[in-house]
Amino acid sequence: MDTFHPQKRRDIMRRVRSKDTIPEKVIRALLHKEGFRFRIHRTDLPGKPDIILPKYKTVIFVHGCFWHRHENCKRASTPSSRLEYWLPKFQKTIIRDIQNIIKLEERGWKVIVIWECEIKDIINIREKLRQTLCRI
Repeated sequence: MDTFHPQKRRDIMRRVRSKDTIPEKVIRALLHKEGFRFRIHRTDLPGKPDIILPKYKTVIFVHGCFWHRHENCKRASTPSSRLEYWLPKFQKTIIRDIQNIIKLEERGWKVIVIWECEIKDIINIREKLRQTLCRI
């Protein structure tokens, strides 16, 4: 059962952002500090990637663990009520993410997915980005 009144839950959900989230801003700041130049939210690419590095033909998706269902992550818990609503919604998101990655790779783009829970280990993210971008 939900611990919030339905109106309070609606207010909370209304404030969930799809662009310019804190994890996304952290990754953008890191990339900028490392000297990478990028674009954000190009609508002409499948999935409207959060960060685009045209020079490296690489896109970065910064996924929220709950919405994009990060496997084996405690943040990807499933609500206990209204499963008939949540389960199909999550499934559609997973399928859409996979389709977008396939479409981007078919166009020759490298795809990096960074999960919300990974943000706290910025050293590993910096290394992951350097390895991926410097191999190009």
